[in-house]
This record gives sequence, C-alpha cells and structure tokens, in this order.
Amino acid sequence: MKDSLVVGISTSVKILVDKDRTIAFMGDEGRVYATPSMVLDIEYTARNWLMEYLDEGEDTVGTHVSVDHIGATVEGDTVEIVITVKELNGRTIMMTTRVKDSIEDVGKGNHNRFVVDKSKTFARIEEKRVKIEAL
Repeated sequence: MKDSLVVGISTSVKILVDKDRTIAFMGDEGRVYATPSMVLDIEYTARNWLMEYLDEGEDTVGTHVSVDHIGATVEGDTVEIVITVKELNGRTIMMTTRVKDSIEDVGKGNHNRFVVDKSKTFARIEEKRVKIEAL
C-alpha cells in the first residue's frame, strides 16, 4: 500500500442506470435502480479507485457494506457515487459512500475493504478448492 492512501481523499464516478441495473417488483412502471446494483456499483467504484494506491501484487477485497437506499432512481437517470476514506487501520480501509441521482441523494453508507497479497489469496482459494473436491 502506498503512502498516498490517506484519510480524507475521495473519488466520484457517474454511472448510467440502465435496465440491467434496475428492478421491477411493481412492474415496468415502477422500475428503479436496484439496491444490489447500488452495492455492486459502490464495490467496483471503490476497488477500481483504490488500485492506484496499491503496490504491485496487491488488490482489495470487500469486507463490509452497509448502505441505506433512501430514494428511487429511474432507468435512464445517472447516479454519482462518491467514496471518501474515513479511516485506515493497517490493511483495512474504511470508507463512507454517498449516491446521488440528478434530483436527490438516493444512498448513503459505509464500505470497508482489506488489502491482500494476490498470490497468497490465490493460494488460499486453491487450497479451499482442493478441500471441496475431496468432499
């Protein structure tokens, strides 16, 4: 992890809410940005952004997501996801998240990621695969 990863830095991305990001529990008339899509967008935004602060061979994995989905976003609108580092504890990165569409805030919460050594992580995953195959 590089020294440039510090508390207070932030990033934002804008994402078009296309049909694949929506859910229509109430039929097409009620089709809106789905909570699982919001969480996925937050995770990818955070992970992709944090890569510039990592050393070669490192990556991050999500360890916690807590999001309040507080407003509906219609298909075709754009959301802006803002992520800010609020705390660093060793290899744990704690961030706040805010999601806003063109009208209002629609999501807010916290997301934590953990910096991993990819080669060690791949070895642990392979060990688990071997154990599962032996069952």
